[in-house]
Amino acid sequence: MNNKVVSRIVASNNTSKAVGNYTHITKIDPNSTFYTFSGQIGADLDGKLPESFNSQVDNTFLNIANLLKSIGLTPDNVIKVNIWSTETIDWDYFDMVYNEFFGDISPSMTIAYVSALGLEEIKLEIEIWAAN
Repeated sequence: MNNKVVSRIVASNNTSKAVGNYTHITKIDPNSTFYTFSGQIGADLDGKLPESFNSQVDNTFLNIANLLKSIGLTPDNVIKVNIWSTETIDWDYFDMVYNEFFGDISPSMTIAYVSALGLEEIKLEIEIWAAN
């Protein structure tokens, strides 16, 4: 991680081990700028949603990367990830994409399976928070 205002803290031995790729605690230094992002979906750059869940995963992370880059941020600036999915996640594939995006120490994360998102074709939505 290469960010001076965001620290992802490994919890003590007195807490449960993370059951996925996330950090229990993320610290933001005082006087940092805090960013919230609308949930991103798997639409391509033309606004079309692919049928494949994994294609939506790829597009979602591309959309997040493009948003971060547009304001001079990187995945190291992400402090929180909220994930909503209408389908069972292919964790082998998702973790590969997620780990490639965030590296060895992932930000704090929450995931929920939901019955529906904003449009019937949307299978995944990811919201991030960031700081710089």
